[in-house]
Amino acid sequence: MSIETMRHKDIRPPPCEIEFKNMKFLITDRPTDQNIQNYIMLPDWLQELKKHNVRDVVRVCEPTYKIDELQSEGISVKDLAYEDGTSPPADVVDEWFELLKTRFKESPEGCVAVHCVAGLGRAPVLVALALIELGMKYEDAVELIRQKRRGAINSKQLAFLEKYKPKSRLKIKNGHKNSCCIQ
Repeated sequence: MSIETMRHKDIRPPPCEIEFKNMKFLITDRPTDQNIQNYIMLPDWLQELKKHNVRDVVRVCEPTYKIDELQSEGISVKDLAYEDGTSPPADVVDEWFELLKTRFKESPEGCVAVHCVAGLGRAPVLVALALIELGMKYEDAVELIRQKRRGAINSKQLAFLEKYKPKSRLKIKNGHKNSCCIQ
């Protein structure tokens, strides 16, 4: 079965880029060791990451693939897994923002990719949090993500985002915001 057939069967949208205030995020579903070679042969995963200048991949689900090939391409992998269908715990949110601040201070042209199993819940929530921290209203953040990832963000996650209060976590010490982030 081809990846395109599997995607159609799973109804998983292709990777999508979200950009706001010069931060870029690439939201995608996850590969597994069983299908990662198919992803790499097609312009879907590793090639997609390289095309978007991804420097970091954030996995918010259980690891299902080896990271050696990504690391050999200069892409770091960070595991920030949390339970499917829920909102991220405070420690995950803190680590997420620390990663973004570090990445964009060190390499503003780089991007951060983020994925969960289908790329419709946990990963979009982290991107929405970053957009809110950058000054976007939560409704606009959700709408922007849903324009590119239909079905993203469930009602529990939406309620979490509605209550979330930004704390200027994406400001670099000199007061400038980072310029690019892919998730």
